[in-house]
Amino acid sequence: MTPTPGPATTAPNSRDALALAADIRSGDTDPAEVLEEAVRRIERLDPGLNAVVSTRVDAARAEVAAGLPDGPLRGVPIVIKALGTDVAGLPAADGSRLLADVVASVDSTVVQRYKAAGMVVLGTTNVPEMGKSTTTESLLHGPCHNPWDTSRSTGGSSGGSAAAVASGMVPVAHATDGGGSIRIPAAMCGLVGLKPSRGRVPAWPHPSALAAPISYHHAVTTTVRDSAALLDAVAGHVPGDAYGAPTPRRPFVEEVGFDPGVLRIGVMRTAPGPFPTDPECSAAVDRTASHLSGLGHELAEVELGIDVIEAMTALGDIMGASLRASVEDRLAALGRELREGDLEPWTMAILDNAGALTAPRVARALQTAQRTGWRIAELFHDAGFDALLLPTMPATTPDLGYLDVTDPGSMWTRSSTFSAATSMFNLSGQPALSLPAGTDARGMPVGGQRVADYAREDVLLRVSGQLEAAAPWATVAPGYEGW
Repeated sequence: MTPTPGPATTAPNSRDALALAADIRSGDTDPAEVLEEAVRRIERLDPGLNAVVSTRVDAARAEVAAGLPDGPLRGVPIVIKALGTDVAGLPAADGSRLLADVVASVDSTVVQRYKAAGMVVLGTTNVPEMGKSTTTESLLHGPCHNPWDTSRSTGGSSGGSAAAVASGMVPVAHATDGGGSIRIPAAMCGLVGLKPSRGRVPAWPHPSALAAPISYHHAVTTTVRDSAALLDAVAGHVPGDAYGAPTPRRPFVEEVGFDPGVLRIGVMRTAPGPFPTDPECSAAVDRTASHLSGLGHELAEVELGIDVIEAMTALGDIMGASLRASVEDRLAALGRELREGDLEPWTMAILDNAGALTAPRVARALQTAQRTGWRIAELFHDAGFDALLLPTMPATTPDLGYLDVTDPGSMWTRSSTFSAATSMFNLSGQPALSLPAGTDARGMPVGGQRVADYAREDVLLRVSGQLEAAAPWATVAPGYEGW
């Protein structure tokens, strides 16, 4: 059952991060009071959700007392996903017992940029081991519970971040996406989840080996404009990056509310590939399509025209090679061999599978990623679509335990199902965004996914802002208190 820690908040688009920052800037709200409120919420709510795995409250208090940078998000609290992203002085375990004693020595670039924007970093959030699951149920930290129904999954791998925002602990949270890991938790927790274009946000100091072409940093938020504002705060490559998206024509936050004109949108009612799509996920697409049509956009049915199994296999090979490198590097640092209990059974299965990888097989996987990008780009450049609309997931939110990391046999099929509609856009590099699109028969959120051409986050933000105004959603789960 869902706990009821505070009065229900169902009014859409109440005080989001930008509104909170505006209140602080005007002097109506004090940053120290905001910080203490966030601390109280985490202390009160997290025992029932297990979203936050480490905190830096004293350091945050000292930063507020010393005076925060006068950035556009000054005083807004944020938590950071504890996977491939460092907060100096906090554990950097990536959800794994093998890394449980690792402590970060520097802030990642995204954390540095959040702080430069005036944000207050409060701690880090729960993740599945090394991000290799579409649910957040690691053996190191335990399961993360969905605020909409605590018996349900939050998705993965940004499940802790999504639970923290959907429960109102913080107004926004950092997240990453290697196969749907921003969009899947956003869909399961009723949030906005944007995976930016390849090269838009830097990953320093973690190149992530071969996973760099398919892994992306951004956030989960309650509103479209917050997503845009946070992207403005962190976008821009670091000199020496292997990838760098073109500089936008203007700040992303200015795109929200800007008239997108009449867009031609390709619609897929079902997820591509062999995985069956739950009718309630198709219904979410239908609802969104109806709103888009009512806004004057032109809709047409479309097919991706790619081999989804080939694409997902390629993504698995790239991520498997990266996992293998990470584990070998850690064991070399420890000066020992892998021991029983170092890794979860599901992670071990992925690692064992990666043991059969050859250099030509990894090269072919990267070539598949490039071909996937070319094919999807054809829909925008040759077929004339401005955006695509499809389910975020082909399945609705599962019970905790359905995705069982101790049962690799079931995980091979079950976990892949939830990323079947998201992972090809990690390969292709185009931006993709999940928005709340109603609820299923059990009252759980369902997401609808939009995709635009490479570096056209502006298109997604414009049309998503339109949808938000036309069909607003609750900013936090029922029974929780929003900002």
